Amino acid sequence: MLVLSRKKGESIIIQDEIEITVLSVEGDNIRIGIKAPKDIEIFRKEVYLAIEEANRESAAQQVDQIEALMRHYREPK
Repeated sequence: MLVLSRKKGESIIIQDEIEITVLSVEGDNIRIGIKAPKDIEIFRKEVYLAIEEANRESAAQQVDQIEALMRHYREPK
């Protein structure tokens, strides 16, 4: 992990098109502003992890459903 120190109002630039600016620091809370192209998805980490888990669960259910369907056609009653 790259670690940088920035002060309020200072920014970092990522690949010429993403700018992250420190807006304020109050205790343990840091407000940041992000300028990025609209096609770049930006999530809080906890939201991103929840989306990943939901996608994994959805994919697992589809595999279960496909396996049940395959069993149904292999072993018709």
